[in-house]
Amino acid sequence: MKTSLGIWAFGAMATRFNPGGYKPELAGIPTAVKVHTAVEGLGDLMDDYEFHYPQELNTDNLAEVRDALAGHGIYCVASGLHLDPRFAKGGFSSPDDATRNEALRLTREAIDLAAHVGAHMIIWPGIEGYNYPFQTPYAESWARFIDGVGDSAAYAGGKGVTVFLEHKNSEPAMKILMRNVGMTLHVIHTLRTRGIDNVKVNMDWQHLIMNGENLAEYAALLAADGLLGHQHANSGWGTFDDDNMVGATAFMETLELAVELRRAGYGDQGERLGFDLYPYTEDAVGAVKRSVLQWRFIDGIAAKLDGDALREAQHRKDAVRAYELVYAALGA
Repeated sequence: MKTSLGIWAFGAMATRFNPGGYKPELAGIPTAVKVHTAVEGLGDLMDDYEFHYPQELNTDNLAEVRDALAGHGIYCVASGLHLDPRFAKGGFSSPDDATRNEALRLTREAIDLAAHVGAHMIIWPGIEGYNYPFQTPYAESWARFIDGVGDSAAYAGGKGVTVFLEHKNSEPAMKILMRNVGMTLHVIHTLRTRGIDNVKVNMDWQHLIMNGENLAEYAALLAADGLLGHQHANSGWGTFDDDNMVGATAFMETLELAVELRRAGYGDQGERLGFDLYPYTEDAVGAVKRSVLQWRFIDGIAAKLDGDALREAQHRKDAVRAYELVYAALGA
């Protein structure tokens, strides 16, 4: 399976307690420099890269970034509304028409760039939500949000761009509107009734883990419905969006996901395993390398597991036999 990496893994690692980041020496460096560091350090372990528009990639720095990519591709362009203080109370769902129109305009620009470079478009609506009870007119906010996604997806469809929707339960909005897989499917199926069918799901593993959502189960369901669009690989403790190295935690869940991705044929049509990592205090190149190598190890175990014996055990719901096979594949 080919790979991609969010270039934000090579930033200063800011937090709300340390806005300057744990790597202040990296604050403000150009995207092309980050890309050069990544490409030089990772080489063929990484096929393509992902960027937020307009903060990390835009028409002004595109040529410079492409030079730094040294033949690697741009797989996804992601909306960066959550990085813009104008959208603190929402972009698509903003109650202010001028603010909403600006969010839509920026999203169309991001789609134009994605079309120009042959990339997919990620819409992660982390800023679309609320922080308090009684703060938001829910029905109206949801309607404006879905209409905004629909308008953007329809525009993308006209450009030949596929849109990946990515959910998360909180941060930066404390209650993000589209905060679980069910809400994501509600958006997608609503758009389908309007004839908009170029929208799929980006599964960010830690976002699902934070919700108690089973990685493998949801991958299987999305694949069965033709909606398994992209993967953002990572791990974490389960209470926050840690974006830790793949396989550092949730090992069994990640292994089961690897089995289901194989069954779904994920990667056969050029889909990437996208790494979404935030190495707060670790060396970025090292953390990404470990994630790729640990994924390869996990996927290698999945290759041994994805056979008739496991399927038979699952059809009988025989957990004891299933784990006998899992641990045998692990060398027990």
